[in-house]
Amino acid sequence: MHPLELTLIPSSTPKYLQLAQALRESIKSGLLQPNEKLCSAREFAIALKMNRHTVMNALAELVAEGWLVSQQRSGYRVNHALPIEQSRATAKAHAHKIHQFEFARPLPNQARLKITEYPYCFAGGLPDLTVFPYREFQRYLVKASQHTELASFHYGETDGASELKHQVSEYLRRARGIKYHANKQVMICNGSQEALFLIAKAFINPGDKVAVEALGYPPARAAFKECGANLVAIAQDSEGICIDDFERQLKLGGIKLVYLTPLHQYPTTVTLSIVRRMQLYRLACEYGVVIIEDDYDHEFHYACQPLVPMAADDPALRVIYLSTFSKLMFAGARIGYMYAASEVIAQLCGLKQIINHKNDIVMQQAVAFWMKDGAFERHLRRMTKLYHSRLTAMVAELQCYQALGYPIEFTIPDGGMALWVKVNRSVVGVKEALAAEGLYLQSEDEFVLGKVDEPTHLRLGFAGQDEHKMKAGLKLMMCYLFDYRSIPCIHNGV
Repeated sequence: MHPLELTLIPSSTPKYLQLAQALRESIKSGLLQPNEKLCSAREFAIALKMNRHTVMNALAELVAEGWLVSQQRSGYRVNHALPIEQSRATAKAHAHKIHQFEFARPLPNQARLKITEYPYCFAGGLPDLTVFPYREFQRYLVKASQHTELASFHYGETDGASELKHQVSEYLRRARGIKYHANKQVMICNGSQEALFLIAKAFINPGDKVAVEALGYPPARAAFKECGANLVAIAQDSEGICIDDFERQLKLGGIKLVYLTPLHQYPTTVTLSIVRRMQLYRLACEYGVVIIEDDYDHEFHYACQPLVPMAADDPALRVIYLSTFSKLMFAGARIGYMYAASEVIAQLCGLKQIINHKNDIVMQQAVAFWMKDGAFERHLRRMTKLYHSRLTAMVAELQCYQALGYPIEFTIPDGGMALWVKVNRSVVGVKEALAAEGLYLQSEDEFVLGKVDEPTHLRLGFAGQDEHKMKAGLKLMMCYLFDYRSIPCIHNGV
């Protein structure tokens, strides 16, 4: 092969790497055969108008990779052991099998776009990223980078940075009524989804039953099912999970865990009463069931003080409490936490070491500094005020549609980040149709465990977009859902 037959692709890559790549491709394609002798470095340099040292560096690179062998006083040859012909023949014979991988299970459904790419976004738990104090938080990231002890950057502290655990413990005591318990501790995890998966791996054997709300949080169910659980749907009513049905299912046997979102239930927004919480706790203790309490947006409560979590009164240590900073900050921070019996945390830490050893230490330290300075709770108060105003605005807008005869019904929740709206028609296919128009929402059928005859509810998040987009998005939604030509136009142009 003559050097001039080589094709070097101009780029910012160093010349010797360009030459190495050209030779590598020539060997792969068969232009250079195994054991074929290359011309000298001097000939390469003259033909390609390169420095001889550049050519030598390229050849040395290929020798190190195993493509060439160097023989003293004999120059360079293509490695005779390279199975070039066999590899090409094998690839050709199996070309029809490309991408026919045998996965253990089908790919989960994925959104057409990232949620934030929709012009109108009614995602139920999405914070408004445009109002996060990035500059302020950046200072804490810098501080964390400068003041974190070097030892913290090594492996260790699988359960989280000690300073962040301390701040979370103080916050739980002060803001959520969860006091220190000698036999419980905090664990930091990579978002609440990792927490759910760790819990599932720790407790579930294939075939074990996990009780969940009939209308519930799909990612939690996915974690349980991935670990071999059989999901048992517990009926709900206007007050939340039905205790009678829960007890009936317990008597059938086999339930190991119960997962619930008792505050601002996901997706219905109902808050489980103190009476039902106490009844559920008593039954869990009686039947030896572990309670997973997912308190995903506790802070955003507007009507009154929210009920304290079930974990605040847990003498039998049956509750694994989990929450996340994704609603307070942004999902990309990947900061979630659990509070549970020390024995449980030890088991979960052992599993976490298998997955990822520890969380981002700089982010953990930055959040700890942010909390310690009080800036975290100042931001929280601002966001609570903003989201309350957006709830009020969406309620007012929906009430205008009701006044004009649109057949929609809803109950104003005491808190949370979404409304559960009954539209009195089937919502099957509504999500997909509106997504094509640039509008994201969630419909009842995606939350139901099993099948439902006729889902009629939509979950409309109000936190993640301003009032102008909210109104425009509702207008688009109403026009699709109902025959707007026969309904009077609303005063603001709908």
